[in-house]
Amino acid sequence: MQIRPLTPTIGAVVEGVDLSQGVSADLAEALRGALLKHQVIFFEDQHMTPVQHRDFAARFGALHTHPLYPGVPEAPELFILDNHAGNPTDNDAWHTDVTFIETPPMGSILYAKSLPPSGGDTIWANMRAAYESLSPVFREFLSGLDAVHDFARGFPQQGIVANASGAEKHAKALAEHPPVLHPVVRTHPETGEDGLFVNFGFTERIKGLRRKESDAILGMLFEHVTKPEFQVRWRWSDNAVAFWDNRVTQHYAVNDYLPARRIMNRATILGERPFHRSRAPAPARAAA
Repeated sequence: MQIRPLTPTIGAVVEGVDLSQGVSADLAEALRGALLKHQVIFFEDQHMTPVQHRDFAARFGALHTHPLYPGVPEAPELFILDNHAGNPTDNDAWHTDVTFIETPPMGSILYAKSLPPSGGDTIWANMRAAYESLSPVFREFLSGLDAVHDFARGFPQQGIVANASGAEKHAKALAEHPPVLHPVVRTHPETGEDGLFVNFGFTERIKGLRRKESDAILGMLFEHVTKPEFQVRWRWSDNAVAFWDNRVTQHYAVNDYLPARRIMNRATILGERPFHRSRAPAPARAAA
């Protein structure tokens, strides 16, 4: 296995690995180390079946089943992102996956199944680097705060995904996912490093602040994390795979390819309850 960094801050290509052959304990440990160091790792020219994709992801933890997106028939733990003129993407905003649950994913593994002739890149940003670039006084202030993450913000009733999934399915998902609280600054459970843990996709407000104060701070942070210095941009090729650490990254699906079609399969690996080193976790529910 060889690892080729893409930027000094985030991203690396892993070479010499055939994921269709299964992942041994030693290889899984090496890949986990690469993920922790580079936040997102890429594999090119892989040829996995949906079951092999699922089993690769399951080497790193239990899998999350998304409440709205359609599953892959052979491996329903995976879901399909099939975007085209009749079903444009809803991922063209900076977000961290599934932060609307109490134990957000540790990572996601995305597999390119069908690509447009051009465009359709994905960008990832390193939230540890974004946090460390803030002033020490502001970092200390943020570290004492919790924020509300809301399923309804990311998947509104009249949104693209809600309409595609149907009103009944969306209503059920909404009822099963009330708003939750997570720290604004999260301590990574494996590296011990701190990083920002708010995202435009799901973070609705900061608890304890007036709405204008919360909006001002979140607006500043949402803009701050988009600095190119924190980013890597990946140009997809057929059968490429991306595996990212959801605990310390955000990503953005570039929506520049319509009316062409882009099909991806994703596995999502459950994580742990977010915390900050300085204090006990907040009550799980936002209403608490």
